[in-house]
Amino acid sequence: MNKVILLNKRPHGIPKLSDFQITSEEIPTAKNGELLLKTAYVSVDPYLRGRMNDAKSYVPSFELNKPIQSGIIAEVVESKHADFKKGDFVSGSLDWKEHQTSNGKGLHKVSSSDAKLSSYLGILGMTGLTAYLGLTEIGVPKEGETIVVSGAGGAVGTVVGQIGKLLGCKVVGITGSDEKAALLTSTFKFDHAINYKTNPDIKEAVKSTCPEGVDIYFDNVGGEISDAVLANINKYARLPVCGAISLYNETEVPLGPRLQPIILTKSATMRGFIIGDLSEKFPAATKQLTSWLNDGKITFAETIVEGFDNIPQAFLDLFEGKNKGKMIVKI
Repeated sequence: MNKVILLNKRPHGIPKLSDFQITSEEIPTAKNGELLLKTAYVSVDPYLRGRMNDAKSYVPSFELNKPIQSGIIAEVVESKHADFKKGDFVSGSLDWKEHQTSNGKGLHKVSSSDAKLSSYLGILGMTGLTAYLGLTEIGVPKEGETIVVSGAGGAVGTVVGQIGKLLGCKVVGITGSDEKAALLTSTFKFDHAINYKTNPDIKEAVKSTCPEGVDIYFDNVGGEISDAVLANINKYARLPVCGAISLYNETEVPLGPRLQPIILTKSATMRGFIIGDLSEKFPAATKQLTSWLNDGKITFAETIVEGFDNIPQAFLDLFEGKNKGKMIVKI
């Protein structure tokens, strides 16, 4: 039988395991023009939380009692498609199923000889592209500038910081544990790291680590952390808004500082972005990331959870900051 994970209930506030249902069905058979895929790695990402709401957004909401989808690396175990053969590995947005068929649309071949397979869900996938394009296209860093990254210990944040250093910037990361803070400054070469859970005054901590002010704020979290950083931005600061994980589980919209006076008086630019909107730049960005990775100029962290049944718990763990870098489930 073939295990499948469905959206059982729409979460209210913080998701619970009971919002998911693990069920089973017969393993499907590939028809002409189709592939039978066996899931190898599953990406769990904060943005999936928004798709669990019944609300209009930039991607359709998940349907109740239907499989959840995310980035997946799968092995072709049977092929009746001219462009794929048995033994190929592919990457694409697929259902949370152990096995499934596909007509090949939206799938891209990946090779373990070029990079670790799981890296195509991380640094060589949407994670790396989000970090690279969000920073370079919206942040537009200049040598000598100061970048602050929130959610810096996560998948995107660790890559943003490394790219910032390669481009000659000072980089400060905000994260949620001393262990992650140490990792940022050692493995990922950030200049400074702030643990927001143990620091009583984030605004002052940013000011002390960035006495010259903040030129680019790469925002992954929103909320009070972002309020503190915005109080320290320089004139003409650029603010790429990648995510707002601190707010995803809120049942009411929290009231925070009014941003307009800050944006106005600092002549700052704040822009949210969805990585798919920059798809025409993916090939060049992937080429650059691959080059840096192969040359040892950037690295990546992964938290690997094993077992299909553990996908929902791995997703929930994101909201408690249990991941270092990219959270991936190995099947």
